[in-house]
Amino acid sequence: MSDSLNRLFLSILAARERDPSVSRTSRLFRDGVQKMAKKLVEEAVEVGLEAVQTNREPVILESADLLYHLAVVWAECGVTPEIVFGEIDRRERIYGIAEKLPKQASSAQSRRLTLIQGRRHTVAKN
Repeated sequence: MSDSLNRLFLSILAARERDPSVSRTSRLFRDGVQKMAKKLVEEAVEVGLEAVQTNREPVILESADLLYHLAVVWAECGVTPEIVFGEIDRRERIYGIAEKLPKQASSAQSRRLTLIQGRRHTVAKN
């Protein structure tokens, strides 16, 4: 899956400079992060609604849309799939793969996010 997500992310970066009249991705970049975030939330809600009804095929389709919009937001925020995968790996080492970051670790997470934001500016310039 990481290969597919990386290819999707790279295609999103390439589409950033295309003509917005022919590229949906380019239109999202033109419309700004608020529109990107709105689309991300809409897709997440659609996945959730389909999941509640245990509609397998729509969950698959909406999940693909959700990942696309997540990758668009990543690109806008200077986040790469590798950075996210690195965070997943870090959590797996500490808490196990099935665990979400515990609430008591939130202050440590805030410090870590500050470091990541510094890297974000470097990625965005590339």
